[in-house]
Amino acid sequence: MLKERYLTSSIIEDLKEKMVFLGGPRQVGKTTLATSLVGTHFQKAAYFNWDSQQERRQIMASAWPGDTELIILDEIHKFKGWKRFIKGEYDTLKGKYKFMVTGSARMDVYRKGGDSLMGRYHHYLLHPFSLAELAQAKMKIRPFQELQMGAAGSELDILDKFGGFPEPLFGQDERTLRRWHNERNDRLFREDIRDVEIIRDLSRMKLLSDMLPSKVGSLLSVNAVREDLEVSHRAVSHWLDVLEAFHYQFRIYPFMQKSYRSLKKVPKLYMWDWSEVPIEAARFENLIASHLLKFASWWSDREGYRAKLYFLRDTEQHEVDFLVTVDEKPWFAVEVKTQDEGVAPSLKYFQERLKIPFVYQILKKKSVDKFIEGVRVVSADKFLTSLI
Repeated sequence: MLKERYLTSSIIEDLKEKMVFLGGPRQVGKTTLATSLVGTHFQKAAYFNWDSQQERRQIMASAWPGDTELIILDEIHKFKGWKRFIKGEYDTLKGKYKFMVTGSARMDVYRKGGDSLMGRYHHYLLHPFSLAELAQAKMKIRPFQELQMGAAGSELDILDKFGGFPEPLFGQDERTLRRWHNERNDRLFREDIRDVEIIRDLSRMKLLSDMLPSKVGSLLSVNAVREDLEVSHRAVSHWLDVLEAFHYQFRIYPFMQKSYRSLKKVPKLYMWDWSEVPIEAARFENLIASHLLKFASWWSDREGYRAKLYFLRDTEQHEVDFLVTVDEKPWFAVEVKTQDEGVAPSLKYFQERLKIPFVYQILKKKSVDKFIEGVRVVSADKFLTSLI
C-alpha cells in the first residue's frame, strides 16, 4: 500500500489552523490515514473510537492524555450531542491539542443543526483509490484548463475488478472480495445505520441495497422501486438518502440551463464500491463516475471551488454520461464507451449548445488517443491518470 493517501499533506497543513473532519465510506482507509500521521507528522496522538465503551467513557470525561499533540475522534457523530461537545472541547483546548474527527457517515449531514461549528473545521471526503493515486500522478491544472494526460496507468484492470477499497484492492483475491462485500454490507446495516437512524423495516431496506448495483447508470425511478418493494414512495426516498449519507451509493443529477430543455431532476445512481456492479459496461461507467466524483470533491474540499458532477439529458433524449462544472459553468464533458471509437453525436450536440470547453470520449479499449471533430477519444487508462 502507498505510504500516504492523496489527502495526507492537505490534512497536515489544515490541522495547523483548524479541526479537520474526514468522512468517507466504511473501510475506505480513514482510520489508517489518521493514525499514519503519528510518528511522521505528530510525535504523539490519542485515538478514541466511539464504538468502544471504554473509549466512549474517556471521551465524555474529556480524559485527554496530557502529552499528546493530536486527538483523533472516530465515529463520534453517533453521539447525538457531538457537535456541541466538540465545539466546547475545541474552543477550550485548541491552544493545546489538534483535533481530527473521522466518521463513516457524511459529516456534512450529521453536523447540521445545534450549535454552529462554522469557521472551526475543514471538511474532507476520503474516496477509494483511483488510477491517478495508485500511479502517484501529480495534477497540474486549474479549472477550465485542458486535462494534462501522461503515461497510461497499468492498474486499471485491477481497479475495475476489485474496486478501490484498500483491502480487496491490495489483496487481489476473488474469495477475499466476496467475503469483504458480505461483511462490509452486514456491518453497514448492523452497526452504522442502526446506531444513527431509526429504520422501521430494515429487511426491506436491505433488499433495496441488493437491487441498486443492477440499476447503475440508469435513470432511477423511485416509483418503480417502490412498486418492486411494495412500500411507500416516502420510505424508498428516505432509505436512498440514508444509504447515500453512509456512502453506499451516490446519485448525480441532470445539469439544467436555459439554453436547452433539460430532463427535470431525475438522477442516475452509482455505487461507491463499483466492484459490486455485475454488468461489465455498467461497472466501467461506475468506475469513471467515481473517479470524476473524487476529482470534483478535491476541487471543492481542498481548493474551495464549487465543483460538481452532473450528467446531460434533454427532453429529446440526447444524453452524455458526465459533465464537470465549476460555479455551474461547464468545464468538460465525458462520454463512456467500451470499444466504439466513433464519436457519440450527443457530445457534439451538447458541446455546441452549452459551449463546453473540452469534451472526451473515454474507452475501455487500450492504446487510443486521437481527436475526431474536436472530441478527444482516449483510453481510460490514460485519461484517468490526469485526475486525482
